Amino acid sequence: MRLPGRDRRARVLRPAAGRERIAGDPPSVAVVGGGIAGLAAATALAERGVRVVLHEREPVLGGRVGGRTIALPDGTPATMSRGFHAFFRQYYNLRALLRRCDPGLGMLTGLPDYPLRHSNGLRDSFRRVPRTPPFSALAFVALSPSFGPRDLTALRPSAALPLLDVRTRRVHERLDDVSAHEFLDSLRFPAAARHLAFEVFSRSFFADPRELSAAEMALMFHIYFLGSSEGLLFDVPREPFPRALWDPLAGHLARHGVEVRTSTCVEAVRPGPSGGHLVVDAAGARPYDAVVLALDVGGLQGVVRRSPHLGDSDWRARVARLRNAPPFLVSRLWLDRPVAPGRPGFLGTSGYGSLDNVSVLSHWEGEAARTGGCVVELHAYAVPSGAVREVEEKHLVDQLHRVYPETRRARVVAARHEWRADCPLFTVGGYRDRPTVRTPDPAVVVAGDLVRTDLPVALMERAATSGFLAAGALLERWGVRGETLWTVPDRGRSAPLRALARRFGAH
Repeated sequence: MRLPGRDRRARVLRPAAGRERIAGDPPSVAVVGGGIAGLAAATALAERGVRVVLHEREPVLGGRVGGRTIALPDGTPATMSRGFHAFFRQYYNLRALLRRCDPGLGMLTGLPDYPLRHSNGLRDSFRRVPRTPPFSALAFVALSPSFGPRDLTALRPSAALPLLDVRTRRVHERLDDVSAHEFLDSLRFPAAARHLAFEVFSRSFFADPRELSAAEMALMFHIYFLGSSEGLLFDVPREPFPRALWDPLAGHLARHGVEVRTSTCVEAVRPGPSGGHLVVDAAGARPYDAVVLALDVGGLQGVVRRSPHLGDSDWRARVARLRNAPPFLVSRLWLDRPVAPGRPGFLGTSGYGSLDNVSVLSHWEGEAARTGGCVVELHAYAVPSGAVREVEEKHLVDQLHRVYPETRRARVVAARHEWRADCPLFTVGGYRDRPTVRTPDPAVVVAGDLVRTDLPVALMERAATSGFLAAGALLERWGVRGETLWTVPDRGRSAPLRALARRFGAH
């Protein structure tokens, strides 16, 4: 059965054969981490009869897609999150997770465009670009003001041909030792087009293109542009992340017997006295039959460092070499008046210093719309490590005034700034060190967007997919069937273009 949706070439990944549910005394699993990956793993395990305890160090679920309640100066409760997230239509497995609570995905609403704007006045949009490759790429070049006649003659098509034959199991062999910046140089794309089209993708990994693996960028192009007919338009939640997504999912988990322990930091994982593992937190040590480590880079490294018997020396060394991307900043402003009519809900920017995009949350989010005026969110994806926080926060607001001049006249009712540095860096040559779902210990699995899956997934979808895969690896040990997964095609869509890329593509 094909997944309902627009892309008829979506690929199905069926789990190992097994029973539908656990028979007899159920095993116990500790899921460490309550982000998307941990929630997906806990959901798949609990629905099949496993006893699950979910540990999350923050007081809320959702990880990097979480949110916390704050009070505005007048006492009005509001939600502060860690920034904008686009729920693309090709996020099949994340959407399957969310459908547990809302089969029709009524909690999401679509934005009509994905506009991009450069400080020199050039603008691009994906609204009129066809969804089906390769017409999507051809139409983007034809419609984009970033490409002039001289730019087109300077392009090196042979260097770009590998993008038409991205095979997820080989792309890292070919491009992981090259930076995204070097790869873009080899294409000879015009500077404006690079900023508007290419670096928008690479910076969504919270990384400078000079540090990002070209393989990851090529995979991004395949997932969102050249390999999928879902297009680049996306959905957003109608309410803040906790209310729209994670509170309902927490209720679903509770109905399946999951114990959710927020504000609980796991310190270590130790061998159990009679098998299994002890998961140690401030309350003591608790035995489990298996463990899912669904943590960010720092969290995973900390647990491994404090757990000397976890994994083998090679696996531990590879985990220790993982790196975080540079810090990022999210600034949310509650303004006393709306932005000018016609402003998009989301705008990607280039040439405005560290400002990467502007979101007008009150265009789609009910809570933001009810506060009066408008709520604007500003993102800086890769801030230099030595940046002064107050200076950078003021700089983002100054750039907002350049992008939307009418905001100069608005009074800032409230402002909140979120600084974080916990996104994985997919560095040049780093693919070999990234952990896979399975570890040297069959009773310990890893999940998260840092995990190597060898599937065409990224960002939130990689987190959800890896969570389901981690659960499936444990369920397989107990003779139970895991989750059926879907992805975009795992290779270029067109056989003639694949053949062209193999014959003439630069290596």
